[in-house]
Amino acid sequence: MLKSIAVMTSGGDSPGMNAAARAVVRTALYEGVKVWGIKEGYHGLLEERMFEMQSKDVGDIIQRGGTFLGTARCKRWKTPEGRMLGYQHLVDRGIQGLCVIGGDGSLRGASLLSQETGIPIVGLPGTIDNDVWGSDYTIGCDTAANTIIDAINKLRDTASAHRRVIVMEVMGRSSGWLALVAGISGGAEYILVPEEEYDLEKLCDDMKDAYAQGKRYILVVVAEGAGNAQEIGDFIAQKTELDTRVTVLGHIQRGGSPTVIDRVRASQLGEQAALALISGLSDVVFGFSKGRVVSIDLHDSVNNKKQLDPEYLHLAKVLF
Repeated sequence: MLKSIAVMTSGGDSPGMNAAARAVVRTALYEGVKVWGIKEGYHGLLEERMFEMQSKDVGDIIQRGGTFLGTARCKRWKTPEGRMLGYQHLVDRGIQGLCVIGGDGSLRGASLLSQETGIPIVGLPGTIDNDVWGSDYTIGCDTAANTIIDAINKLRDTASAHRRVIVMEVMGRSSGWLALVAGISGGAEYILVPEEEYDLEKLCDDMKDAYAQGKRYILVVVAEGAGNAQEIGDFIAQKTELDTRVTVLGHIQRGGSPTVIDRVRASQLGEQAALALISGLSDVVFGFSKGRVVSIDLHDSVNNKKQLDPEYLHLAKVLF
């Protein structure tokens, strides 16, 4: 049984990271285990920005977006020398295991640290893109999707009033999950994702036909990895001569108070991560499958690519 563990958040922030870290800390303390917080992810570890945590340190944070521990990108962590330095900093403080909350890149860095040093590592999937292999859910994805839906609802009002085409770009460089689920639940006419090819010329022809039959507006949701929204909007305007506007939501999707789902699920994952780490379990990621917490092999998680649900893709076509 480990007597001292640490927790960090890494990579892009996502709503619910605070809830997960809070659960890790309070579960460890409940079990009589010392717990350290690492500020600003791997960068903070290399800079020795660590502090021993008490229950009060995670009070009043479950409702907050972002991450109270902070996060940062770290090029030095990509080198074996950087990872070995980070490991030494953990050893110097008697830290025996590490919980990493982050996305694919953060978990990949954790996997390398485990392979190279043998230190027990447990990961939690914290990313709004919901693109971590082996899990149906990642911390923050529900809040981000609801943020997009709020924007869709408002854009539909002005689109209908002016009979406009609205092209809205959402996050998702390599995964179209956010665009897909938000597009389906928001009633978008077209959803463009990096996982599927699309014919913009045909899309424009369909738009002209729809307007000729009395359509008042059209909403196109574009994942950033599927193309530049401004260029797509310009193309649509030129080809259809329809009044077209472009909205890029940007980093507003990362912020905001987490939803009930993100608070509860992040808390469940944080508890499981702490208990597993304390018991000496290593090289696992905890996620959800069919509504239940599951453990996923860490190395499998970072070496496989998650695919979009084909049922969602089919549904998007049916509901067009």
